[in-house]
Amino acid sequence: MVNLRKVAVIGCGNVGASIAFHIVERSMFSEMVLIDINKEKTEGEAMDLSHGLPYVAPMEIYAGDYKDIADAAIIIITSGAAQKPGETRIDLVKKNSAIMASIIDQIAAVKPEGILLIVSNPVDVLTHVALKRSGLPKNRVFGSGTVLDTARLKYLLASRLHVDSRNVHTVIIGEHGDTEFPVNSIANVSGIPLYDFFALENQDGYEAMLAEIQEDVRTSAYEIIKKKGATYYGIAMAVGKICRSIVSDEKSMLPVSVELEGEYGLSGLSISVPCIVGKNGVEQVLEMPLNVQERRELKKSADSLKKVIASIDQ
Repeated sequence: MVNLRKVAVIGCGNVGASIAFHIVERSMFSEMVLIDINKEKTEGEAMDLSHGLPYVAPMEIYAGDYKDIADAAIIIITSGAAQKPGETRIDLVKKNSAIMASIIDQIAAVKPEGILLIVSNPVDVLTHVALKRSGLPKNRVFGSGTVLDTARLKYLLASRLHVDSRNVHTVIIGEHGDTEFPVNSIANVSGIPLYDFFALENQDGYEAMLAEIQEDVRTSAYEIIKKKGATYYGIAMAVGKICRSIVSDEKSMLPVSVELEGEYGLSGLSISVPCIVGKNGVEQVLEMPLNVQERRELKKSADSLKKVIASIDQ
């Protein structure tokens, strides 16, 4: 039986450790098992996190093994080779698809009943690998997708518009990477269509500004990696939001990476599109209205991912 108060984090590098820290701070679970090929580091992370428990809700945190995850409600997978400066997410695919396959085989051996949340990059390709390798239903195997990219877009738009970023409603879809794009046709600020809001603010040259923001979102991970070596705080908070939506059954609309079966005219790949995320994982794929240019961009992104998938299937 699934323990709704138990989470597992596989991979305790910067991303995994940051996710674990965020989960502890938000008191979403009462039990967390950490797994990594470096057992000693995992034990150290568990000790470090446990020492802060007097200041948050009670929780059991420990370094474990795959046998410990069978009843976990959510299994978060962050393991993989790190992205190096100048290296695209797609450059990582051959190394990390092999790592993912090995992890999924070990997970499948314990017959998990919970949800597999893929965070490792390139997340869309690895979500596809994890789904096919695990044999689990697609609602229980999905990736963090463009949840972080969407947050970056909201933050940058809000900064330019001088409004609370929580009032900006928009979404990035497609590959979590170089071919992602914002769906500006549905973007709004507290219900006011984005382009109408620009008019209210008497802002000119907004098309150039939107193009600049889109490029900033697309390249922000590379910039962070260049400056500090890796990105991990933002994705930790994004994964935290996905976990809250599952454990609290929030039914949040989130652009997670999910295997498509005809939606948007696409199939045979995992890609980030808006979905309803709740206690059963991905409960619905939302086929939002896209204009002609946005449909063209989505197909371009899907074609790019399919080429990568074909290369690892050979």
